[in-house]
Amino acid sequence: MSRAENAAEPVDIFVIGGGVNGVGIARDAAGRGLSVALAEMHDLASATSSASTKLFHGGLRYLEYYEFRLVREALIEREVLLKAMPHISWPMRFVLPHHKGLRPWWLIRLGLFLYDHLGGRKILPATKGVDLTKDPAGEALKSEYRRAFEYSDCWVQDARLVSLMARDAAERGVNVMVRTKVTRAEQVDSPSGQGRLWKIELEDENGPLPPVHARALVNAGGPWVADIITGALGINTSEKVRLVRGSHIVTKKLYDHDRCYFFQGSDGRIIFAIPYEQDFTLIGTTDKDHQGPASSAKCTDEEADYLCRFASEYFAKPVTREDVVWTYSGVRPLYDDGASSATAATRDYVLSLRKEGAPLLSVFGGKITTHRKLAEAALHKLSPFFPQAGGDWTADATLPGGDFPVSDAAGLPARLRENYAFLSEAQTLRMIRTYGTDCWKILGNAKGPEDLGQAFGAGLYEAEVRWLVEKEFARSAEDIVFRRTKFGLRMSGGEIAALDDWLVAHLTV
Repeated sequence: MSRAENAAEPVDIFVIGGGVNGVGIARDAAGRGLSVALAEMHDLASATSSASTKLFHGGLRYLEYYEFRLVREALIEREVLLKAMPHISWPMRFVLPHHKGLRPWWLIRLGLFLYDHLGGRKILPATKGVDLTKDPAGEALKSEYRRAFEYSDCWVQDARLVSLMARDAAERGVNVMVRTKVTRAEQVDSPSGQGRLWKIELEDENGPLPPVHARALVNAGGPWVADIITGALGINTSEKVRLVRGSHIVTKKLYDHDRCYFFQGSDGRIIFAIPYEQDFTLIGTTDKDHQGPASSAKCTDEEADYLCRFASEYFAKPVTREDVVWTYSGVRPLYDDGASSATAATRDYVLSLRKEGAPLLSVFGGKITTHRKLAEAALHKLSPFFPQAGGDWTADATLPGGDFPVSDAAGLPARLRENYAFLSEAQTLRMIRTYGTDCWKILGNAKGPEDLGQAFGAGLYEAEVRWLVEKEFARSAEDIVFRRTKFGLRMSGGEIAALDDWLVAHLTV
């Protein structure tokens, strides 16, 4: 986008924040026929939205805090989202070993009965009992764990969800601006004399941009939502966020089957151990109140040790720090409801609307599973200001690359290999689970790896890099190898640096 294009007619809605909630709201609004612009100060999903446990789930443990509405909404959403993105989300079975010293068997069964029936489950299989002495899921566990429950939730590639929504939003007319910071926003009189507008001042890597005017402003700044209100907007508010840090470790592959484990701890916490990127296991998450800037979040040595000890209570072979190949941490911006602990703090979202002059909607909290419903609720809040807007539409809309039935997902890799025999089985599965039907567009007429352009290491080629830059707003090697993909787990530091150098030398956006 040129600087001249920035000084155009007022847009209907300006969104601050390129995480799952901000991008979801922008996409929803554009699909209703509204004009929309969005600014993200870093990369899309560069904070909380790329640091989740990568699950679409109802939140089984939230039942203990009587969050029935939130759980029901999330359970219903699992299958809506699964049908919208069957390439980057897929069903997963969760094995919950019974720990005699913790929650009783009957209580877990009751919770799973509610979990099965609260959300109108249609695609996902129901809960069943598992004999760990006979089932392969028991082989990786200590012999003291003899029975378990197995239930359903869904895996999702969180950062890819955001970049695909941003691509879809842009194709619907949204002006998506990455690495563009809102430095100030204030209300001004409309030149036509009809009400007030927001005047939004922006700055990118090259300096200030011409201001954008908008009829409504959405503050979806995630961990920075309160800072934006008091800083860039200059508004005094009593509303606060509670920053809760969730840290994860990625280890060498700990077991061979494709199911996830749900482990209960004696401290009341739970963690998951999940098959990850074919060759690894993802373990998390912690729940700790975070002090300091959200950008400083990292998995501390204490948290990594905690996760290793927790997992080692269940796995027959202890998990050690030597097994850890990567860690990541994100800050969840929970609405500050005064809960006594980070674990008990509500995961529900709060939409705060200021109607004085031009409307301002601020988004507090939320979870990745309910991002679509949050976006709908946000547009419902703003609908009185935009009577021309269309109705709800996202429940039946697929994301780019996801235009195939869930039932066809298992057969797509074989179809891709029929056309591109030079791909290994692992490469084919990764491509399908990253791009879905867009694989054929990326690979084009390639007859071998040499037709895909420069090789950057670990199976990443120029054709894929160019696609991510041109279609998904990637600008740096980090964007590509840790958010749009997870090549960073396999590439060396030198290979990643060489990719950055290549991007600077070859691509301008």
